[in-house]
Amino acid sequence: MNWIILIVAGFCETGFAFCLGKAKEASGMNAAYWYLGFIIFLTISMILLVKAVQTLPVGTAYAVWTGIGAVGTVIVGIIFFREPAEFWRLFFLTTLIFSIVGLKFVSE
Repeated sequence: MNWIILIVAGFCETGFAFCLGKAKEASGMNAAYWYLGFIIFLTISMILLVKAVQTLPVGTAYAVWTGIGAVGTVIVGIIFFREPAEFWRLFFLTTLIFSIVGLKFVSE
């Protein structure tokens, strides 16, 4: 169950990075709403990370959490912010995904 909580926390990390990117593009009240979304996703992500590390090794949980957030943020950047999807970028993104999965399999 705590692995699921950790995965959701990682997705929330992607959510707060997305909100930060949208806030950068916005102005006025729209920017304020995106910053509010950032704070909400950040809070949920941290609460879920704290819950997950109660039973998972903190080093593994943190690495998986940041990895999911990094992978999700790169994908969001490619889809929503027109960031480049070049071969080497996707290659290293794939190695990061394999590393995250590998950490899950070698953890107790």
